[in-house]
Amino acid sequence: MSSRHFAKRCLFTLLRTGFRLVPMPAASRDRLRQRFLDRHADLVPAGPRGQLADTARAERRPRTHSAGRAIGYRARQPGSLPAVLPATVVAFYLPQFHPISQNDAWWGAGFTEWHNVTRALPQFEGHAQPRLPGELGFYDLRLPDVMRRQMQLAREYGIGAFCSYFYWFAGQTLLEQPLQQWLADPTLDLPLCLCWANENWSRRWDGRADDLLIGQQHSPADDLAFIEHVSRYLLDPRYLRVDGKPLLLVYRPGLLPDPKTTIARWRAWCRENGVGEIKLCYVQSFDRVDPRAIGFDAAVEFPPNNTTLAPITACQQLLNPDFRGDIHDWRELARQAMAQPDPAYPRYPGVNSGWDNEPRRSGNGRVFAHASPRGYRDWLRHAVTTAQRRFPTQPLVFVNAWNEWAEGAVLEPDARLGHAWLQATRDALNPAATANTRPCAVLHIWYPDLLDELVASLRASGIDWRVVITTATEREQRVRERVAQLGLDAEIEVFENRGRDILPFLHVANRLLDEGVTTVLKLHSKRSTHREDGETWRRELLDKLLAPERATRILAAFHDNHSLGLVHAEGHLQPVEHYWGANQGNFDYLTRRLGFPPPEVSHDSFVAGSMFWLRPAALRSLLDAHLGIEDFEVEAGQFDGTLAHAIERIFCLSAAADGFTTASAALMSGLPETRSQPYPYAQRSG
Repeated sequence: MSSRHFAKRCLFTLLRTGFRLVPMPAASRDRLRQRFLDRHADLVPAGPRGQLADTARAERRPRTHSAGRAIGYRARQPGSLPAVLPATVVAFYLPQFHPISQNDAWWGAGFTEWHNVTRALPQFEGHAQPRLPGELGFYDLRLPDVMRRQMQLAREYGIGAFCSYFYWFAGQTLLEQPLQQWLADPTLDLPLCLCWANENWSRRWDGRADDLLIGQQHSPADDLAFIEHVSRYLLDPRYLRVDGKPLLLVYRPGLLPDPKTTIARWRAWCRENGVGEIKLCYVQSFDRVDPRAIGFDAAVEFPPNNTTLAPITACQQLLNPDFRGDIHDWRELARQAMAQPDPAYPRYPGVNSGWDNEPRRSGNGRVFAHASPRGYRDWLRHAVTTAQRRFPTQPLVFVNAWNEWAEGAVLEPDARLGHAWLQATRDALNPAATANTRPCAVLHIWYPDLLDELVASLRASGIDWRVVITTATEREQRVRERVAQLGLDAEIEVFENRGRDILPFLHVANRLLDEGVTTVLKLHSKRSTHREDGETWRRELLDKLLAPERATRILAAFHDNHSLGLVHAEGHLQPVEHYWGANQGNFDYLTRRLGFPPPEVSHDSFVAGSMFWLRPAALRSLLDAHLGIEDFEVEAGQFDGTLAHAIERIFCLSAAADGFTTASAALMSGLPETRSQPYPYAQRSG
């Protein structure tokens, strides 16, 4: 750390500590903090730096686009919602997806938010940028049909309303055309409410006073002009109402000279001009005061703003050595939000669907890694319960956001995960899926002639299996023919020949987890042609995992012990440190990608041969990393050193991280352990 950086950090820490010790009202504290940041942002010290890339080894993956479909991709599909939704989900909505003359002047002709989105580059390994749109494409909100399609999607997946940002600057409005089209077209029938984005508009995209493009000019006359202008929206029958009152939000009340007086003017004008009573909320983007103290009815949570998390930047491997941004763990954001107690004032819960503003702040973004649709689903489900408790007559939950593409907060379909975030919204509004206890055998078939042996073992086990077969395109026809000849009832899924048996299995395991499946047996047509004992290896694994006297006991163990995550053939659980091969670099990459702490290699083990029983929930951390096909090497007959080989070494670690145990088939069957020393089917490293 340079002496200048050290001095800045010490000065900032001293100022912050003194500021926190001075007693003052919360509103005054928020206002002073905002003024300080406006004028002295350069005094805020930079966060920790990431690790510079090791020039001695290649980057984990080629620098190609990040628009390939990843594990967890969901296509658009019909689905049901409760007849009465448990809460109204309100998604913040950004209208800056069409050109306007002001943006032409400030940023260049034809500028829209898509210009920011498409210029983004990955800054560290595992950083999925640029994030590109899916079904809706690079849309232009001047076309009413775009909003119609957005609203149709929103309704289909349980979104009850959009909360659109509204840009007003002393009588001048920006980006209002989409809202005017909504007002003029009754067929755009999803409810809306407005959030006045009352910051200055600056070149830094953060609302601060430096490098100002257009500023606010607050006055009593402006207060009245604003409420008169928006009243045309408040009066529309489609406008979102709470307890019969139109809902109006203010993004940063601390920027108003006298928010309580402004609110009083608005309420009086609405009473006198036919609007009636209004419901006023402020967004907790920077302010955290009791809303009633400044004239509002309630506050609205707005994560990740107003949160303080320890950065994980130092754990990341940088692709851009000049990256000066901050990286945080989104999962910790969700955990903190769900753990906080109810405030002493009315506040609507808010959830976040991810955050990465690298597109707006090239090389200096604030990134929340490890966001996932399942994590968002769980957070949203918790927020719905919170809203029902706090506001039982009309619970609302706010989501940041529907389409903040340049800030990585998006529910709309994207190229990597499709409709996964929308599906997670629908799932959160429905009762949790019931457990599916029918066991599922997942067979990867590269050698179709071995299908007979695997099917015979399954049938001999005495268990009623659901069978899923994965195979490669070039093997599909032969596999289908053999399945028909065997009279086997099986689901067949076809993948590109990449990632061996591992990548297809992860795709299937992800689907089975969503379906509530509790027990899976992973098998593959293992031949190991580079070894003379490959046939012996496969048969030993099948015998220890599927022998009739074992299989029924293992299945019962999964039913009885919900913390059991993975069962391996005894003698085939081996220390990772003895069998690194060429896999250590990929293993290290995976632990960072999954957000695991540095592993204790001397205590970690892996299942050699990659056949085992497992509970899909035990792989959630691995599945929620959303690895894509581009992460896996092109098939070239590699014996070792691929990402698939590294994933074999992380299954047990992933299960442990998700709170599950690993046990042997012998132990689950009440039999003594046996172990061959040394392990006969692999050569120890070094």
